[in-house]
Amino acid sequence: MFAYDQLKINYSDCLRVDWRSFAIKIRTVYDITIIGGGIVGLATALQLKTINPHLSILLLEKENELAKHQTGNNSGVIHSGLYYKPGSLKATNCIHGYHLLIDFCRQHEIAFDLCGKIVIASDEKELPLLETLFTRGQQNGLQNLKKLAKEELLDYEPHVAGIAGIFVPQTGIVDYKIVAQKYGQLIQEKGGQINLGERVLDIQSSENKVVVITQKSNYTTKLVINCAGLYSDKVARMTVPELNVKIIPFRGEYYKLKKEKEYLVKNLIYPVPDPNFPFLGVHFTRMAKGGVEAGPNAVLAFKREGYKKSDISFSELAETLAWPGFQKVAGKYWRTGFGEMYRSFSKSAFTKALQKLIPEIQENDLVEGGAGVRAQACDREGGLVDDFLILEEKHVINVCNAPSPAATSSLAIGETVSKLALSRF
Repeated sequence: MFAYDQLKINYSDCLRVDWRSFAIKIRTVYDITIIGGGIVGLATALQLKTINPHLSILLLEKENELAKHQTGNNSGVIHSGLYYKPGSLKATNCIHGYHLLIDFCRQHEIAFDLCGKIVIASDEKELPLLETLFTRGQQNGLQNLKKLAKEELLDYEPHVAGIAGIFVPQTGIVDYKIVAQKYGQLIQEKGGQINLGERVLDIQSSENKVVVITQKSNYTTKLVINCAGLYSDKVARMTVPELNVKIIPFRGEYYKLKKEKEYLVKNLIYPVPDPNFPFLGVHFTRMAKGGVEAGPNAVLAFKREGYKKSDISFSELAETLAWPGFQKVAGKYWRTGFGEMYRSFSKSAFTKALQKLIPEIQENDLVEGGAGVRAQACDREGGLVDDFLILEEKHVINVCNAPSPAATSSLAIGETVSKLALSRF
């Protein structure tokens, strides 16, 4: 009798262990695994759980916090859609995303301010470019844009210099780190799983499934969505070895106005951008968390997460310099690149660029601010990809280029990617 009773106990214990193990195995097969915990990856996960709550979603982030890199070092501008080619992914997602973002912030009581901005032409040769911007804004559906004569500029920004401008009422400011953290909170409330501190080492694809390998575990999933930002090309190459683009990291460095000089800037002041270069030029931005930033420049970063001049990864720099597309870009834009690099090391040169917009600014009015790194895709032929780039494979969707205005557009990009993903289920 003793042996029989003992046997029953062992048998019962075995059943409990077996079922628990089986349940764990079931839970580690995910419908969708998202790589990257920046604002685009988070928005994609949130949209997927909103559209289809029954999907099992896993989001992997290599850092121990969300939104640490491009999102966490963002200038905080809510972009209107003024600059982007009508019909492009940037234009459609920015304008749709703008409205989604504003509604989201209102719903969740996240502070923002639609303060508007002015874009200034400093000389005669910039007037045709300013007119093109105005027309493009109208084509993109922006209402109440206003052309400003020289004397009207001072009604909006009393300390600026310029010969003409545009007032864009839709532009605003917000703290995108707060937005991203709210996305993360809602994902988890909806049953999504977020794993921090897990760097993806490899992706192995077979006929019916894909396995994502990190330094901590392996995850079997039906679909992978790559939103890895500065490392999106490296993740993409795990399944697309012949990928035609490489991420080139550009560091944007900022100064801040001293507190006693913040009166020189009411809201946001931008120059007319160079149409051949995918950056907006140094400008002034009133920040959602207080203060006024001046910048950024755009210099080649010697490391993908190189926020300081001293940050160097020789292997990553060698990859950049060896990329045929970058060599062509350097040959074409070397003068512009040299000017940006010079301003990086010369505060007086940086100040001179800012004085085109506000002549009163002096070198001692500026204190060193932060920096961000922009993940800019460059193709093999030397093109700096000027639009969002989303590439589909059998078991993978790669978001390979999502620079500004990706933060403004995040919920729209998430919606776009979600539709591509859900069409497979």
